[in-house]
Amino acid sequence: MNESVPVNTSDNIRARHPMAEAFEMFMGNYAAVAALIVLILIILAAIFGPMLYPTDPFEMVWAPFSPPGAEGFLLGTDYLGRDMLAGLLTGARVSLAIGLAAAFMSVFIGITIGALAGFYRGWIEEILMRITEFFQVLPTLLFSMVIVALFGASLPIITFAIGIVSWTAVARITRSEFMRIRELEYVTASRSTGASNAKLIFSVILPNALPPIIVQAALMVGSAILFEAGLSFLGLSDPNVVSWGQIIGSNRQYILDASFTVTIPGVAIFVTVLAISLVGDGLNDALNPRLRRR
Repeated sequence: MNESVPVNTSDNIRARHPMAEAFEMFMGNYAAVAALIVLILIILAAIFGPMLYPTDPFEMVWAPFSPPGAEGFLLGTDYLGRDMLAGLLTGARVSLAIGLAAAFMSVFIGITIGALAGFYRGWIEEILMRITEFFQVLPTLLFSMVIVALFGASLPIITFAIGIVSWTAVARITRSEFMRIRELEYVTASRSTGASNAKLIFSVILPNALPPIIVQAALMVGSAILFEAGLSFLGLSDPNVVSWGQIIGSNRQYILDASFTVTIPGVAIFVTVLAISLVGDGLNDALNPRLRRR
């Protein structure tokens, strides 16, 4: 009589794809999922809100400082009698666009410098890291204020000023990841097959170094929105473009007389940045393989 050989079912279970594990872990983070839902709603409001509520945010529609709910204005009016809801919906587009554009610029600069420093090492790394340290020790808000004051408070200049002072963290993360990955076996194998340095950097190492960079990029969007609000509060914003920071900046003199004109866009910034931070934390937990194995 032949005895049946016990089968180790664990050997028959195929390893799940790392992205599937990351997605499962992210979905298990209820705070990150809730924040993602809130962030999606904010983005949808920014895209479709001005279409569904087609009121000119610069038009004086009622008496100044009308409280929320007065005369049918859900969020009231500002110091010139402009609809706060229209300004909030229109400003969401600008604030999110500045955050995304500044974060993209910072990530591009940071990846370029960090990748070159981590891959080539030697004198190239020395020069690039000294440049990084120079920008890192600069007072970022003061430096960005100088740029805006010199070249004008337009949206491209504001975005450039935020991006040019925010890339150092990405550069350091990218450098450390490149220094770690460049010594791994599959990189050595690719180098032995005659792969060029450009192919090693962009096709072999960079895709495997992206997870922490993606997390940092997500957090930088929120930081850029806060940065723009800070510049606007100091009066360094484009008066011809509505953003959440511009609403706060234009009403800052009346914060004691009509606090809602500053509180409402301030709450919008707070909720958006908090949602982005929670999503970033969820991505960090999900994309970190050591956390997935715990």
